[in-house]
Amino acid sequence: MNIIGRLTRDAEVRTLSNKKQVVNFSIATNDNYRNKQGERIEQTTFFDCSYWITSKVAELLTKGTLVELMGRVYTRAWIGKDGEAHAGLNFHTSKIKIHSISKTKPEKETTSKEPKSNQNDKDDDLPF
Repeated sequence: MNIIGRLTRDAEVRTLSNKKQVVNFSIATNDNYRNKQGERIEQTTFFDCSYWITSKVAELLTKGTLVELMGRVYTRAWIGKDGEAHAGLNFHTSKIKIHSISKTKPEKETTSKEPKSNQNDKDDDLPF
């Protein structure tokens, strides 16, 4: 199955007791349609995703990034600490294709040993 959506939070890498690592992240997919009355209905579905192949991908999976995932979906149900029943959709990801990376985080500055100079600051032969 393929799904396309945006990450709702930054990916997290978890190390299990057997030293295996898993990348956990969440995406939201949007679908819209018109009902019988002609009203436009937008539906958002959230998936909790896991990726077991390599943890290096986690640094690219930041909130807002648009991804296409291949894998299988399954449901999960549990009783919370509050005694309430909960359910969720999980996606066991086998392949990730990044369509666009989020620009919400500031870019890393490159360090240089030479001071930054502006082209206009350089000496030239112009009288002004």
